[in-house]
Parts: sequence; structure tokens; C-alpha cells
Amino acid sequence: MFGMVRPCTHRLGERLTAQWMAHLCGLCLALRGQAGQFARVVTNYDGLVISVLTEAQAGAERAGRRRAGPCALRGMRRASVAEGDGARLAAAVSLILASAKTRDHVTDQDGLLAHRPVAAAARRIAGVWDKEGARAGAGVGFDTALLVGAVERQPEVEALAGPGTPLLAVTEPTETATAAAFAHTAHLAGIPGNAAPLAEAGRLFGRLAHLLDAVEDQEKDAASGAWNPLTATGTPRAEARRLAADALHGIRLALDEAEFTDGRLAHVLLVHELGRSVERAFGEERHRHGSQAYGPAPGNPYAPGAPPHPGGPGDLPPPTPPREPRGLIPGCLVFVGMACTCQMCCGTYEGPWSRRRRDGMCKSCGDCCECCSCCSDGCQCCECCGCCDC
Repeated sequence: MFGMVRPCTHRLGERLTAQWMAHLCGLCLALRGQAGQFARVVTNYDGLVISVLTEAQAGAERAGRRRAGPCALRGMRRASVAEGDGARLAAAVSLILASAKTRDHVTDQDGLLAHRPVAAAARRIAGVWDKEGARAGAGVGFDTALLVGAVERQPEVEALAGPGTPLLAVTEPTETATAAAFAHTAHLAGIPGNAAPLAEAGRLFGRLAHLLDAVEDQEKDAASGAWNPLTATGTPRAEARRLAADALHGIRLALDEAEFTDGRLAHVLLVHELGRSVERAFGEERHRHGSQAYGPAPGNPYAPGAPPHPGGPGDLPPPTPPREPRGLIPGCLVFVGMACTCQMCCGTYEGPWSRRRRDGMCKSCGDCCECCSCCSDGCQCCECCGCCDC
């Protein structure tokens, strides 16, 4: 799993965790349905933001939900997952961008891709993803040529960049691609007036994605001799941090201008969690005071007895008795899936072998659960620490 928006379920709370997992699983299943089982490897945290934005505008019922079967990555539990045009658009964008990334790695001869047979296989896979991504985009009325064009311009832009080149000239193709994808969610939701503010939010989201990738890879790129936008343009780290802060502020303002049916998860991901991503990339730490973050400590939305759409604590049904323990091999498979999706880190989870409820490793951690500063920074957040009436 990859992406810059990596929320900790301990901060999200039970309700938002369930929504977030519904979009994550929905993107994974949309990729499988569009391009086959192997395409699920391109499931990413950033791509599901497109699905989240579509549902935030249209509402869960109109955006589409369905009951999915058991999956090892969620402890062999059934779940309510997002489907519909938002998930399909997220899959189309993920396929196109993953194809471009694969070709970049082939060109750079990274790792195993330095071997011709492996590189040839990677090119074939990238070709399939291009084709299926275009087909998925066409199915929801989105012209993926916008993404392909931006991807193809990126090497030209990088080749022309040098000391003194504005860093934003290098990030422009990425900004153009993400702006188009974010804006199209407004058309899918039937709220065309949201297209302009969401295009702005998408443009700044793309800028941040490019900036944070450059910041995190700068030392590694210097050691390997790979091209890095900060190094190539001579941009100081402090200037990159300033640009990141401006982008965060711009995203918040753009979201304030958009009309949402339920924008809580979108706000948490694109304001609070994206801010943490910036701090993480620049090696910063934030210490806040408060008892909770985004509501009560969450549990596993897929635990026994959990409803398809968890609400507040009063909506939860009584727990069901534990089921029969799993065998060694099935338990090992479930363990791998839960470890890969961080279910064993935060909140509570079902033991892969015993099937008993257990606390995650950071269930009682302090630093993980800092309170959001919704009163001090002026944001109109939701599912928050209860310090203001928003």
C-alpha cells in the first residue's frame, strides 16, 4: 500500500474508519473488476480520495455501496464497500498513473527491472493498465488523455529544468492531472458548481504529492545519482516547506467553497491527515494536548457484530460470541493481510488465529492520539475532539 495520505485508524474514530475502509476496499475491488486480480497491487491511499470526494458530494446512497464477500486483508470478514462511478474513476486514475510509474522504473532500470525479461513483462503489464484505465475512464465520462498527456510532458519539463528554474514549473504536469480528476468528481455527483473549487484542491494536492515525494527521496536520489526536482532546481528545503504550507492552506480554502452532503471524511483526510503527511515528510513532530482525537478510540469496523455502516456508540449491536478458532495456515494468511493493512496497530482487531478481540499495539499510545486543534486554527472540522460545535 502506498500514498501520502495514510491515516491512523486510532485518530479517525470508528465511524470514519469504517467509511475509509469502505473506499479502500471499493478501490481494490474496482481495480480487480476492471483489470484483473493483479491490478489490485496498485491500490493506493491517495487514489481512494477521489472515491471519498464523490461520495462526500453525492451521499453514500446515491454514490453506491454494496456488501462484499470475505477477504483476507480485512480478517476474512464481509464488509460494506464503495462502488459506483467514484470507485471506477479512482480505479481509472490509479491504473493510468501506475502504468506511468512502471514505465519510469523500467526506463531507470530499477532493481529487477534491469533484467530484460522482467522489464518486458513490466511493459506488457503497463500496456494493459493503460488500456483498462482508458476504458474505465470512458465508462464514467472522464478523458484519461488528460492524465496521459500530463505524464508524457513530465520528462520534457524535467529535462529543461536546472538551477533557478521555479519548482512549480516542475510540478505543473502533476497538478494538471490531479486537478482534472478532482474536478470530475463534481460532475459524477451532479454538482457542477463544485468543479472549480475541487479542481483547485486537486491542483494543490498534486503539488503536494510531487513535493513530498521529492523531499522524502532527496537523500536517496543523491546517493544513487537519480534526478530530483529539489536538487536539480537548487530549491532550498525551507522553500519547499513554505510551498507545502501554502498548498495545505489552499486546499482548506477550496474545500470550504465546495458543497458537500457529508464532507467529514474528506475534510479529515485532506486537511488534518494531509497536514500530518507534510510534517512526516519534513521530519517534524507535533505535540498537542487533549484527551481524544476525532472522537472515541475506534474498534475494528469488521469485528464480529459490527454494523455495515457504524454510527455512534449507541448504534452498535451487542457483541456476538467468538467463532471457532482458525487453523494454522488460514490464520497465517489472515495475519499477513492484517499486518499489511495496519489493522493490528490501532484500535481493536480480531485475533487471526483465536478470533478474539484484541487491542492494537498503539491502542494506549499518547503521541498517536493528539487532539486536533479545531478551535485554535479556525477549521470547521467534524467528528472532532468535542472542543467546539462544528
